[in-house]
Amino acid sequence: MKILFVCLGNICRSPMAECICRKIIAERQLDIEVDSAGIIGYHQGEQSDRRMRQAAFERGYHLSHASRPVKYSDFEDFDLIIGMDDSNIDALREKAPTSDALQKIKPMASFFSATIEIDHVPDPYYGGTQGFNYVIDLLEDACENLVNQLSISSI
Repeated sequence: MKILFVCLGNICRSPMAECICRKIIAERQLDIEVDSAGIIGYHQGEQSDRRMRQAAFERGYHLSHASRPVKYSDFEDFDLIIGMDDSNIDALREKAPTSDALQKIKPMASFFSATIEIDHVPDPYYGGTQGFNYVIDLLEDACENLVNQLSISSI
């Protein structure tokens, strides 16, 4: 199983989801590969946002991902492509080269616990520290549920 997490610039949400999921997978010794990418290539090669790296570090995570844009080959290489919000999902659908590729696209919110009352992972880029921590909370919940579902069955 190979999973790609996608947000707008690949410097906040998607690299954090990759990092969280990678940690859960390692702890459970599962055979799942994860990566992340952005809809736009504006930040290509850059580290994750400094504020996200700091919030991650304070929670025991180490973000080391370099930003990259979504590529055509990602739709062939990954089994599941997870967008952080409706805008990401729409852009992924526009980029999807085939109907099979379209079937791989899922919203991250589809893995939220029932107690979470939001339908997307908000972009913390223009907010403060609280927004980055909130995103990590949401992603920890969704990644745990995602890995649980993958452990039980196929999505």
